[in-house]
Amino acid sequence: MHLAGYRALGLPFTYVPFRVTDLGGAITGMRALGIRGLGVSMPYKQEIMPLLDEIDPLAARIGAVNTVVQEDGRLRGYNTDCVGAVRALEELGPVKGARALVLGAGGAGRAVAHGLADAGAAVVVANRSLDKAEALAAEVGGSARGADEAKHAARYDVVVNATSVGMGEIAAESAGQRLGAPLRQAELRPQTPVPEDAMRPGLVVMDIVYKPIETALVRAASRRGARVIHGGRMLLHQAARQFELYTGERAPLDAMDAALREQIARLG
Repeated sequence: MHLAGYRALGLPFTYVPFRVTDLGGAITGMRALGIRGLGVSMPYKQEIMPLLDEIDPLAARIGAVNTVVQEDGRLRGYNTDCVGAVRALEELGPVKGARALVLGAGGAGRAVAHGLADAGAAVVVANRSLDKAEALAAEVGGSARGADEAKHAARYDVVVNATSVGMGEIAAESAGQRLGAPLRQAELRPQTPVPEDAMRPGLVVMDIVYKPIETALVRAASRRGARVIHGGRMLLHQAARQFELYTGERAPLDAMDAALREQIARLG
């Protein structure tokens, strides 16, 4: 996506992956080499924060950084997951005034909940650990429920899966292939955090999981007539915001979207 965007605008940028085992050393290297920006993935989104010179106020509220930009030798951290989630949802319409259920209170859940609240949605956070849900709900002016609130999804306008549920099947299959061991049927059963019969036509359902793109939740929501947003849309929009921070240019969304769609099709 990033490379396609740079090519579309004729910018002399490139975007490459680094496998980092020494986070402090990587940040020192960023300063020394004059690297303009870094995208930060798990497990470093919290650990990187004290190594930076400044934290954007939104990223500070969320408590996670996924983007670092260097300006005049100073490193500033941002969170674009938040923007990406809201922009993906707003492809189907405004979220202001919507009743939104966010499943999960981890890093992704925090970004989604803060984004929805800032956009004017009434947020309910549901999580297995109720104390984490209550803490996040207090931050965003929402309310908290246990994980079983997913059974009442039809009461809401928007439901967002911000947990890792849905990645289990592909992870289990990969593990089985590596180990050469047969897996029990239960280990391969597609998982969805929302029961299919809890969803209804017209409900907006977004899954942040993008590997695989078509998760069990996406399939179930589609069968129930819900309006579905797969994880690739949030991925696209958070990358577009990163692009803008790195380059100072408006992201060429069509070019980036085409590159993402091509990759999704290639991965099947």
